[in-house]
Amino acid sequence: MDTLIIRKMEKKDLKEVLKIYKEGIETGMATFETIVPSKQVWDERHHAALRFVAEEHNRVVGWISISPVSTRAVYSGVGEVSVYLSSDHKGKGIASRLFKLLIETSEKEGFWTLQSSIFAINTSSIQLHKKMGFRIVGTREKIAQLDGIWHDTVLMERRLNI
Repeated sequence: MDTLIIRKMEKKDLKEVLKIYKEGIETGMATFETIVPSKQVWDERHHAALRFVAEEHNRVVGWISISPVSTRAVYSGVGEVSVYLSSDHKGKGIASRLFKLLIETSEKEGFWTLQSSIFAINTSSIQLHKKMGFRIVGTREKIAQLDGIWHDTVLMERRLNI
C-alpha cells in the first residue's frame, strides 16, 4: 500500500522543507548555499503556486518548487527548479512524482521553460532531469567555489507543451 502523498506545500511544511534543504547543503553537491535561509527568505524566493511536498506517514520527505529566473516580464514563464529529498527517501521514485505534478501545474500557470543548474558531480540529479524530459544545454566550468573547491554546473532545460 502506497502511503506517499504528493500535495501542495502549506506554511506548516516549511520547517521540514528547510530541514531537508539543510541535508542538501551538507552533501556539498546540491547547492552553493552554505546557510539555510530563513522561512521568510525561502518563501519570497519560491513561486507561491508552484511548490509541492511528498509526505509519508505525516512527515514531509521531499519537496520541489520553482523560483523565478528574473523579475523582467519577458521571463515570467521561465522558472528554476529545485528538488530535494530527505536522505532516507532517495531512489524510491519520489522525485519523479514531484516533478510530474510540478510540470503539469507549471504549464497551467503559463510556464514554457523549466531550467536547472546542477553540480556536474551530481550525476543522479542529472539522470533524474533527463528522465523528466530535460536536456543539457551547456556546462559552466568552474562557475563558483564551495569550501574552496571550484565546481562546474550543468545547465538543463525542459520546454513545456504550451
